[in-house]
Amino acid sequence: MAPNSSDANGVLFETDAATPDLALPNTPIQQADSYPRKYVWRNIIAFTYLHIAALYGGYLFLFSAKWQTNVFAYILYVMSGLGITAGAHRLWAHKSYKAKWPLRVILVIFNTLAFQDSAIDWARDHRMHHKYSETDADPHNATRGFFFSHIGWLLVRKHPELKRKGKGLDLSDLYADPILRFQKKYYLLLMPIGCFILPTIIPVYFWGETWTNGYFVAAMFRYAFILNVTWLVNSAAHKWGDKPYDKNIQPSENMSVSLFALGEGFHNYHHTFPWDYKTAELGNNRLNFTTTFINFFAKIGWAYDLKTVSDEIVKQRVNRTGDGSHHLWGWGDKDHSKEEIRAAIRINPTDDKEE
Repeated sequence: MAPNSSDANGVLFETDAATPDLALPNTPIQQADSYPRKYVWRNIIAFTYLHIAALYGGYLFLFSAKWQTNVFAYILYVMSGLGITAGAHRLWAHKSYKAKWPLRVILVIFNTLAFQDSAIDWARDHRMHHKYSETDADPHNATRGFFFSHIGWLLVRKHPELKRKGKGLDLSDLYADPILRFQKKYYLLLMPIGCFILPTIIPVYFWGETWTNGYFVAAMFRYAFILNVTWLVNSAAHKWGDKPYDKNIQPSENMSVSLFALGEGFHNYHHTFPWDYKTAELGNNRLNFTTTFINFFAKIGWAYDLKTVSDEIVKQRVNRTGDGSHHLWGWGDKDHSKEEIRAAIRINPTDDKEE
């Protein structure tokens, strides 16, 4: 059973859109009630320890660990990041493309390294975030402040409205995937091995790293770093940046977040057209490594049915709800200066008359 569309405060799939330029019929609201927060002290203690350990790991990263360990930590950061961005987010939460089983296995392994809940649970929370964005049914409602949307939402009990509306969320497509069911069933066994044990052991046995550096750098520092990068999409990208596609919502275009989050900072576009596999306009891969990753697997046939949005729809939406910060559409834009056109390098150009 799908959530009541009249309750929705944001689009999740293209079928949720009701206007010609793919928006909701009503302007989204931004609200939070005064429901008292009930602290989860287990999480508070665990995250406090994690960040103290990560700070120490960052120090060891700079001054003690071998270069192989630092490179290994970076590789794990990218792998675990892709498990969230290309896997839990774009593939499973939004169904913005489809993946054959070998790619799904790779993404589930990467997702387990990230330790941000199983892909099913992550996608569930993210679907609620889009469907009921900036309301009490949004797990990390940004109207409650930067700290809450960044990490605070994990330190308190879930709001009753989130639990109530979450019961109507359709997750049947996720539970239909045996790979996702396997991960969820054995998550508490697989996650410690992938996120902490192997990242600690591999540096010690393959290039003679110390146990301290292996644990605090490749495991704790790397894990805390990707966690905070992911949280910045919920916090910083909901607070700072332009809104060229929809000025009525909090998500913004934040290039700094995109740089660290492998392309997830084009957030105003993403909340406007969440089913676009690129999460950005015009296939901009400059700060969008996840799109490059998906495009590679599309070329070898492991990713397919990639969804995107037409230029015409994007233009309509920008003209109607954008904040005016949108610049050029691309080649041929009426505002494209003649100097830039003359300076452009054209490879194998065709005669415009033949086009």
